[in-house]
Amino acid sequence: MAQEPLLLLLVALALGMLIGLQRGWHERNTRAGGRIAGIRTFGLLSLSGAMAALLAEPLGPGITIGIGVAAALLLGLAHWLDSGEDHDFGMTTVVAGIVTYLLGAMTILTDLSLPVAVAVLTTIVLHFKQTLHHALEHLSDREIRGILQLALISAVMLPVLPNQAYGPWDALNPYEIWLLVVLIAGISLAAYFAMRLTGPDKGVIITSLLGGIASSTALTLSLARMNQRLPLPRLLACGILLAAAIMYPRILLEVAVVNPALLGSLWAPMLAMSLGCGAAAFWLWRRKEPFGSVDTSHLTTEPFQLLPALQFGLLLAAIMLIAHGIKDNMGEQGLWLVSIVAGLTDVDAITLTLARMARDTISQETAITGITLAAITNTLVKGALAFFAGHWTLCRRLWPGLLLAVALALLTLLLT
Repeated sequence: MAQEPLLLLLVALALGMLIGLQRGWHERNTRAGGRIAGIRTFGLLSLSGAMAALLAEPLGPGITIGIGVAAALLLGLAHWLDSGEDHDFGMTTVVAGIVTYLLGAMTILTDLSLPVAVAVLTTIVLHFKQTLHHALEHLSDREIRGILQLALISAVMLPVLPNQAYGPWDALNPYEIWLLVVLIAGISLAAYFAMRLTGPDKGVIITSLLGGIASSTALTLSLARMNQRLPLPRLLACGILLAAAIMYPRILLEVAVVNPALLGSLWAPMLAMSLGCGAAAFWLWRRKEPFGSVDTSHLTTEPFQLLPALQFGLLLAAIMLIAHGIKDNMGEQGLWLVSIVAGLTDVDAITLTLARMARDTISQETAITGITLAAITNTLVKGALAFFAGHWTLCRRLWPGLLLAVALALLTLLLT
């Protein structure tokens, strides 16, 4: 037992020195004695925090607070003297020192995994200063707004929602519904920033791959309309097929979050459809149509919009009510009709609904068939959108790949 406090003190010292290593490297060109704190100072700050936490048991918590205030005052005084010399008023080192003292105390008062995580995250944030500043310089107002809106619906709204069933058939759980809304919104925002980082000048191919993560149906409509102004049917059909190929792994990701037990049987039809679309896209890409310099900047949408998130939540709630009502009155097979109808507009809502229901109210086979039927329907809808918004030249190249994917999915359903 006597060895345990010593081990914790050594851990605290090591964590402080980790942060000090970064601060020392950052100020490596500063003259000797010119920096506020380096590897030794940060190590001792963390060690003093751990010792103060140990002394709190015999002397009371006031000793930990008092030593912490004294350390903060010393850091502040050192910063004031240093800023008068070099006119650098940044507070990063002072704040990092306070954090280091606190994580030293945490090594004694909490599970070790927490202060270790804090030390690593603090070091990462300190080291990537230039990267973070560069990112902030290039973020637009709408992108900042999108990040804040996602934070609002996830960190503020989600925790206050009740996590229990309401409504007819106990079909509606506000917390679970909103959690799924956050999941879809997060995927869309991640896809937006992925497209933003790669840049639209990379062309339709990269845009399609990334856009398929957010909404393959919306991207299909965008590319079909583009064909009216930029007749490159092979390239645009290739892009639509790539977006569709991404949709099926996205379905598997959503199911993995809600009900991983379905993955054992669902992966086969989803993989078959993804391979079918991917193979057709590769064949079109090898046809050597001149790609040219394609401007896809108009495909960029708002990074995050609160109204569509609310609409998706309402759609999800409605489909849950309808699905539970049909299951209660028509049996599980009636859910297949719901899947087909839902797949006409959105595959995510019915996927999440059936995956959730398969945990306690319907069989896994019914859920897997329903999700696959929704994916098939949505795949065929892409062909219809290409016909009405694009041109026959686009459909002639797109439909064989879509039909191949549908045929492969139906084959896997029959064989399993």
